[in-house]
Amino acid sequence: MKAAVLREPGKPLSVEEISIDKPKAHEVLIRTAACGLCHSDLHFINGSYPHPLPAIPGHEAAGIVEAVGEEVRSVKVGDAVVSCLSAFCGHCEFCVTGRMSLCLGGDTRRAPDDKSRMAQADGTPVNQMLNLSAFAEQMLIHENACVAIDPEMPLDRAALIGCAVTTGAGTIFNSCNVTPGETVAVVGCGGVGLATINAAKIAGAGRIIAADPIPEKREMAIRLGATDVVDATAEGAAGEIVELTKGGVDHSVEAVGRPQSAQLAVDVLRRGGTATILGMMPLDQKVGLSAMDLLSGKKLQGAIMGDNRFPVDIPRLVDFYIKGMLNLDDLISDRISLDQVNEGFAAMEKGDTARSVIVFE
Repeated sequence: MKAAVLREPGKPLSVEEISIDKPKAHEVLIRTAACGLCHSDLHFINGSYPHPLPAIPGHEAAGIVEAVGEEVRSVKVGDAVVSCLSAFCGHCEFCVTGRMSLCLGGDTRRAPDDKSRMAQADGTPVNQMLNLSAFAEQMLIHENACVAIDPEMPLDRAALIGCAVTTGAGTIFNSCNVTPGETVAVVGCGGVGLATINAAKIAGAGRIIAADPIPEKREMAIRLGATDVVDATAEGAAGEIVELTKGGVDHSVEAVGRPQSAQLAVDVLRRGGTATILGMMPLDQKVGLSAMDLLSGKKLQGAIMGDNRFPVDIPRLVDFYIKGMLNLDDLISDRISLDQVNEGFAAMEKGDTARSVIVFE
């Protein structure tokens, strides 16, 4: 199969022929239909986050099941599926207490002394990134890293649900438990931020403020449900949001991964409000609340992948799209081929696109 391989941090991905094994027990072989380019992939590609190399990035994908191993019960050959990096074992403390997105998923990967799922032509193993490695024509993954969806769902849009939409919507529905009438501010209007805005609209938020420095993204935020927009880098941006909401927001969501954005998310909270950090900030950075923030009952939290329970959440999000509640069409700015993956990431770094999606033949 063809796959985009990361061999050295900071260098372009190379599209190569890679061999893929047959599925073993609890494993599923998927023909990849589409895969979104996520900023999380870029963190690994540029070396901000370490990973054993060579490896195949990509984790926001949808496809069709081609083969299944023994004991697979959740999907069958021919199913349309969305993959999710939150592979779960089903029996650890996090899983049995309903926090599946925190599962480390050790049992969903092959043992170190077992044959690698993917390899180069000479048999040298290729590392699987984030349980998936979706920048490839096929994926070999654990059955608990994908879920079957309505076959009527367009797979290029379904792919976005695998990360950006699950993260953004999950944050609103699961992490923040937004109730109708509450105010929400979203800092950063990339794929995750826009999905968060759309979900806040679905949840019935009374006012949704989108903060981003790029005018085109602010315009897109309005199309997806924002009631107000602010230039996140403008002097006095926090004060503007506090003034708009007459005291600050109930919930703020940081969807960029920059310390300045996280600080803005904290600064716009009202008394008793909660800031949720989604972006992957540099590993040496910290975010905090002041003593006065704590005395005001403000809260700060993380929410990995929107605290999702993806086998339930993803089919529901698919249903939201089919019913016209979830806008995925406007999230896709470009459809590209696998050979154009490096150009797609170059466009991402410029910051003026929402989501590029690789569409496989």
